[in-house]
Amino acid sequence: MAQIVVQDLRKAFKVAKREAGLWNAFRGLVKREYTHVQALDGVSFEIEEGELVGYLGPNGAGKSTTIKILSGILLPDEGICQVMGRIPWQERIDHVREIGVVFGQRSQLWWDLPVIDSFELLRDIYRLSSADYRKTLEKVVDTLELTDLLEVPVRQLSLGQRMRCELAASLLHNPKLLFLDEPTIGLDAVSKLVVRDFVKTLNEEQGTTVILTTHDMDDIEALCSRVMIIGRGKILARGKLKDITREVARERRLVVELDGDYSKEYIRSQVPGAELVKLEGKQAHFDFDPARISPPELIANISARFQVRDLLIENQPIDEVISRLYGELHI
Repeated sequence: MAQIVVQDLRKAFKVAKREAGLWNAFRGLVKREYTHVQALDGVSFEIEEGELVGYLGPNGAGKSTTIKILSGILLPDEGICQVMGRIPWQERIDHVREIGVVFGQRSQLWWDLPVIDSFELLRDIYRLSSADYRKTLEKVVDTLELTDLLEVPVRQLSLGQRMRCELAASLLHNPKLLFLDEPTIGLDAVSKLVVRDFVKTLNEEQGTTVILTTHDMDDIEALCSRVMIIGRGKILARGKLKDITREVARERRLVVELDGDYSKEYIRSQVPGAELVKLEGKQAHFDFDPARISPPELIANISARFQVRDLLIENQPIDEVISRLYGELHI
C-alpha cells in the first residue's frame, strides 16, 4: 500500500470581502460579505515510501493547503486522506511523531532562545531518549554545519542559517515522512546547496519520503524523481519532469558569442529557422526546433553571416519551460 493516499480531496475557504475607503470599512463592521475560494477541487494522488516528489504550482494553486491537510493542521471538506495508514487530523499525536514539516515562512524555533534550547525543548515535546537525541543531533549538526550556531539566539541568525536550523529541528525525531514547503525561499546560493545536498542524502541513505513544494526549479531538477503540478485546486500534470517539459518545449537553445556589434533587428533578419529570444551585449540566445533545422545547419547559417567567437547548445532554462507549461495549462 502507498504511504500517502489522497482521493478527491476538497477544501474551500470563506474569505471576507474588503473594499477600499472609510465608508466601506465602516459598512463592513455592520454587514460583512464573503466569497468562497476553492483551494482544492478533487485532488487525488498516491506517493510510495522513499519517494522524493516535487509539488509544483503558482501561488494560490493549493500546494500549502495540501501539505497542511497531510500534516493534520487542516481538515478537508470532502475526500479521503491517509498517511501511513492514519487519518492525519483524527490521530494527530501518533501522526506528528512520524512526520517532519518545514514551512519556509513559519518557524518552529523560539525567537529569543539559543538554537540548542529550542532543540532541547523539541526533544522533550517528542519524548526522545537522551541517546537517540544525541545521536541524531550530532548527525544533523555536522551535516548542516550548525556547530557555531547552537548558542546563538534565533533572532540573530540570518535567513539561511535559520532555515538550516529549522530543517535540523524537523528531523530530531527521525521522521519517516518530511514535508518541505518552500524551504529554500530567500536563501543564498551556498545555503541552497547545503540544504539541497542534505535533503538528497536523507532521502537516499535513510529512505525518508520527501514532498517538496518550491518555485526554485533548480531544486526540483536536482532532487525530485517525479513531480505533480497543481493549478486552480486540481492536479493538471504528473510524471517525470523531463517527460512533462518535453511535451511543452521541444526547442533547444543556441548561445552564440558574436565578434562585432549587431542590432536585434539585423540578427533576426539574418537567422531563419531560429528565434532570437534575447541579446546580452555580444551574446545572442536563439531557440530552435531540431526537427525543423538541425544544429549543424543552424550553426553553419550563423557562421556564414556573422563573426563567431564561441557558441553553446543547451536545453531551455527550466524556469522558462515551467512558465510556458503554466501558460498552456491556463494556471
